Amino acid sequence: MLFASKEEIITMTSLWKGERFADGRPKVPDKYLDALQDMTLEELWKPIFVLGYESQFEGRMHTLHSEFNGDGSVNVKMVGRALTAAYVPSRPDLFQVGKEEAAAKGYAGTPNQWMVDSLQERDVAVVDMYDKIYKGTFLGGNLATALKAKTQSGGAVIWGGVRDVEQMKQIPDIQVYYRGIDPTPIRDFALSGFNCPVKIGKAICMPGDVVFGHAGGVLFIPPHLVPEVVDGAKKTQVKDMFGFEMIQQNKFTTAQIDKNVWTIEMMDLLLEFIQNEECAKEYRTIDWTKEYQEAHDGIDTGSAM
Repeated sequence: MLFASKEEIITMTSLWKGERFADGRPKVPDKYLDALQDMTLEELWKPIFVLGYESQFEGRMHTLHSEFNGDGSVNVKMVGRALTAAYVPSRPDLFQVGKEEAAAKGYAGTPNQWMVDSLQERDVAVVDMYDKIYKGTFLGGNLATALKAKTQSGGAVIWGGVRDVEQMKQIPDIQVYYRGIDPTPIRDFALSGFNCPVKIGKAICMPGDVVFGHAGGVLFIPPHLVPEVVDGAKKTQVKDMFGFEMIQQNKFTTAQIDKNVWTIEMMDLLLEFIQNEECAKEYRTIDWTKEYQEAHDGIDTGSAM
């Protein structure tokens, strides 16, 4: 009841047609997780937003590690697959049901330990702790150490609190997004859903979503959109490179560059730029058929966001 079955997870993520974990969660291939490491929040957000997924970002959180080094380079960027859990204030009957279900599945300890024990490599724990900070400290030194051991390069997004931050900061190569810090241990809470849709502030996360944490916020990418989003982000990257060059040379105005649909002349110059410039070498296999068709049809939805 509280722990979603494999069949329930497959049903709620039915748009995903690829590989899945044993629990039913979508398993987006590692190659896409690797590609996301070189992309920015704005590049990834736009293609999701224009498809109607408008509640996928939350930025009102703190980070365990600084996201940037002194030279402006990225220090820790979090990319992984979501394992989700939701919690509510405790009441005896609900707590007992959760404890019995957990025991039947072989889990021991507290409801937050059940989740950490279930994490796999490159997972991100996405936790709706109902913004509880006092006695809502989902992670401390011990569980953060276990988080690192389980996920290797993953992390956590906690709409609630953490503790033992000095200890947690000593753990390398993971990132944790959280709402606040409190010295109290976690108390008075109960599991309301495991591998279920969760609400992180104003954002929604589903099991198996790809979690992208960077620049003070977290973006949840639906797994079935990841290939399209990655390809779209690459197009945005090279169009920005080309656009900056054209503006500097006074060949096009910012209004022209900011259009969602470029003219055939602009597309021709873009492809010439990609073929001739060494900095654009990695973008030479991109298919621009759709963009050429839109340019030919004269379709335009306004300025780029």
